[in-house]
Amino acid sequence: MMIDIDNLKGHIFDVMGALYEVHKELGPGLNEYCYQEGLKMQLEEQEIPFKRELIIHPTYHGKAMDAIYRVDFLCKNDIIIECKSVDELNSDMRAQLFNYMRLLKCPCGIIVNFAGKKADIQRYFYDDEEKNILTVDGRIVHRYRQ
Repeated sequence: MMIDIDNLKGHIFDVMGALYEVHKELGPGLNEYCYQEGLKMQLEEQEIPFKRELIIHPTYHGKAMDAIYRVDFLCKNDIIIECKSVDELNSDMRAQLFNYMRLLKCPCGIIVNFAGKKADIQRYFYDDEEKNILTVDGRIVHRYRQ
């Protein structure tokens, strides 16, 4: 069964609004941590459940490894948000988000770059059954299975 992207887009609608609100209030040019703090406050204000700086350990043969990854935000238990304040988002930054989505089996991932005059917000969806990362229009951008 293919994931329902239209339903997931509705599921992340309020989170997207929070991201736009943070950029509108703070504007461009601040560092990543300022935007993270603003987002924390906005999510609290909108009463959107979240965890910040969530630590995850990959597993190997079912056992947790010592390796540590820190997810900027996990909202509603299934939406990962990675915050950036850079000249432009690149493939390494997207790969980081995609790996977090796969490791946590999260269907929704958002990477946001607050640095510009407009927030650059990219949404992706993870189909755990097919092991694919998809764009909002259903195009496969990354495969974890050959």
